[in-house]
Amino acid sequence: MEKIIGKVSATEKCPSTIDNFFFWTDKKQILSPFDIVKVQHEGDSVTYGVIEEISHVTDAPSHFTSYISSDFGDIAPNIGNMNRLGMNYVKCSVTHNTKGIYTPVLNDRQVSLCNPDDIKAALGLSDEDVKNPLVCGYLQMYKGEEAIKVKVVLDTHFLIGPDGAHMNVSGISGLAAKTSYSMFLLRAIQQKFRSDDNESVAFVFFNVKGRDLMAIDEANVGLSDEDKEIYTDKLGLNPTPFENVTYYYPYGKDQLTARTQSYAAPSDIKIQMTKGKAKTYKFVFDKCQDKLDLLLANEDDSSGTMESCVNYIINHEGDFHGINKWSTFQEAIDKCTKTGTNGGTKNEIMITSWRKFKRCIGKAINNDVFAKDILSNSEVDICDEISQNLKKNQVMVIDIARLDENTQSFVFGSVARAIYDLKLGAERDNIPHKVIMFVDELNKYASNDVPKNSPILKQLLDIAERGRSLGIILFSVEQFRSAIHDRVKGNCATAAYGRTNAIEVSKPDYRYIPKTYQNMMTRLSPGEYIISNPALRSLVNVRFPRPTYKQFPNG
Repeated sequence: MEKIIGKVSATEKCPSTIDNFFFWTDKKQILSPFDIVKVQHEGDSVTYGVIEEISHVTDAPSHFTSYISSDFGDIAPNIGNMNRLGMNYVKCSVTHNTKGIYTPVLNDRQVSLCNPDDIKAALGLSDEDVKNPLVCGYLQMYKGEEAIKVKVVLDTHFLIGPDGAHMNVSGISGLAAKTSYSMFLLRAIQQKFRSDDNESVAFVFFNVKGRDLMAIDEANVGLSDEDKEIYTDKLGLNPTPFENVTYYYPYGKDQLTARTQSYAAPSDIKIQMTKGKAKTYKFVFDKCQDKLDLLLANEDDSSGTMESCVNYIINHEGDFHGINKWSTFQEAIDKCTKTGTNGGTKNEIMITSWRKFKRCIGKAINNDVFAKDILSNSEVDICDEISQNLKKNQVMVIDIARLDENTQSFVFGSVARAIYDLKLGAERDNIPHKVIMFVDELNKYASNDVPKNSPILKQLLDIAERGRSLGIILFSVEQFRSAIHDRVKGNCATAAYGRTNAIEVSKPDYRYIPKTYQNMMTRLSPGEYIISNPALRSLVNVRFPRPTYKQFPNG
């Protein structure tokens, strides 16, 4: 029998409503926000409530009364002229009634703690509610002898489509474990759909920090027995790293020396290549002419001058006719920047515009990834890899961490377009039903400060708004959710909030979140997230174990 901890209290100033109720409880009863309680209601139904606020009150009418009753300010323990009556009272938000009766719960009804089945019913996590379950963590409910762990599952139809899609994860750097939680979910998705013939999933990850994701198919030798037990016993997952992983490193002339364009150790890259698990990627001019606008993604082009230069080049006008090498391309740009050159167009593009264009793209195209040609089997065009070789259950990890900002944007934008083209028009039989893109530091590509004409922003908006119907799913991560474009985060069906700061939670993005939960966000621990999803009846405070793949101490 569940433990009874108090009774409903409905007063003139604090009545029960269809959304909330209050109850009193013993001041020594330990409860926390997000704990679930239940109340017997009309028609033999049960109403569940999630705790939002906990207050303590005594019979003292003012703080001055408490001061006087302690012998006018004596701070010694157990000193006082009288014993004060005290209790805790708790505000709960109604989440569910077992028979759909949402009239206010009545005064003096007993309030009890819940068992695991009750908790699942309260939050919409029962087998009847979740038809396509995917593990997304576990709840740790109550304290002391009453403490229980409950597996939390989401309906995949509300995470990767067709009913809802896209996920956004936010939290401050270093403490929120944003990448770890995203990888936990993505690994759970890979395990779930590994043998599903009706719905296949492939993954494209961008490594943007150090070497975080450059060994995700190698086991985490430091994973504790406790974490392994949580994976197997509590969550029903295999504590194993990702499968079918291929790593793509930016090509460099000294790829296997200390001057490699990756933070990964050259020896590790060599081993991966020997095992056939790694390749280097290049961009040759012939296949990149229609992507030159991506090199200008970070430039404000409100007057359209940069766009005019790109169109001039794409149309093979003037000296840009017949060009097939980056070096010749640069020579043609140099000609356009010289006095007396108008490019041969009726509507002359000003020399200052060409000079700005050269300045914006010059540093990027001097990078080794912009190469003359592809020379060996270990070198690939990353877009061709996606269109020809991205298959069911495959994970492509594309390293861009050490590239300059403009080159990073070019790689990201090129890959996003390639995925879009794959789902829209590629002619092969084994195209995955879903392609999940994971991108960290989303603020680089879809923040409120990104130029409105940015081609990458336009691509991301299209994926956020149309991707669900095409089977392109975005898993995005950033430090501050409030900085992200409204149309991107607004189309993310699932949001995960990690630890953040008080300034961030004061922004409009958090307005609908109860104040107590906002305060909790400023002190969440690593491995702890607050989840919002359309299929859940309330915000849920979930925990997850440490990653199953290799961890690098210094990133």
